[in-house]
Amino acid sequence: MGISSRRTFLKASAAAAATTTLAARRLAAAPLTEPIGLQLYSVRELLPKDFDGTLHQLAAAGYVEVEAAGYFDRTAAQFRHSMDQAGLRCISTHYAMGMLRPRLDELIEYAHNLGCSYIVCPSPTRKDPAARGPLNLEDWRWAAGELNRIGEKVKAAGMTFGYHNHTPEFGSENGVVFYDELLRLTDPKLVVFEMDCGWVFAAGHNPIDYLSKTPERFPLLHVKDMAKGPNGQYHSVVLGRGAMDYKPILRAATGLKHYFIEQEEFDIDTMEALRQDADYMRKLSI
Repeated sequence: MGISSRRTFLKASAAAAATTTLAARRLAAAPLTEPIGLQLYSVRELLPKDFDGTLHQLAAAGYVEVEAAGYFDRTAAQFRHSMDQAGLRCISTHYAMGMLRPRLDELIEYAHNLGCSYIVCPSPTRKDPAARGPLNLEDWRWAAGELNRIGEKVKAAGMTFGYHNHTPEFGSENGVVFYDELLRLTDPKLVVFEMDCGWVFAAGHNPIDYLSKTPERFPLLHVKDMAKGPNGQYHSVVLGRGAMDYKPILRAATGLKHYFIEQEEFDIDTMEALRQDADYMRKLSI
């Protein structure tokens, strides 16, 4: 074998080994290697009362990464200092499209100064601001174009732009599911997706179907458990106490880079519930 052929062979072998290792990790029962993350919406009632103390409690509970949802009147420097003091990293931040469109440059600068790698949009706006009622297919197609436009500017600033779902994305019109249309019309080079697995499930869909099809489009996940209440509606509960089975979901998430636990409702002390959530993920083998 010549030197050139040998080099080609070695490169191919290394790539194959890396792929095999990743596949083995997902197929064999092994703990997650991604750091435990939290969407700070989970502590939205605690942060205004004791911002720094809450962050330190989260770090003590085992959280390493966070995703912001509001800044509580702090500058990027102040917010980042508090994160650093607590030993946390703010990987991502949420801005609704209604905030992003008129203040894009300002919000990109804030996220950049905070040290974020991702900016994520958790809700779209209508094409016609005066319109009322649920978004229709034309609105979602227009929103996809706006996501591409915003994603281009975020990418130019050295970060990655993403879209986060709730349940309306799984509505449909003329047989077209809105979420499928967002995936189809957004440029993978400009827009990634942060799948909220709990809301996908609550909308009657299986996260695995999407993760298996295009795992590379989902580098971010929201991990939440859902239980059906007496009214028939799903609500957020401590991980492991609801209807979600995260083992096959996380096996399918081969493009995963970061995940964020999010618990939106609590029937026990908030911090105790979040400690239980972190412990669940720490012990989870997939």
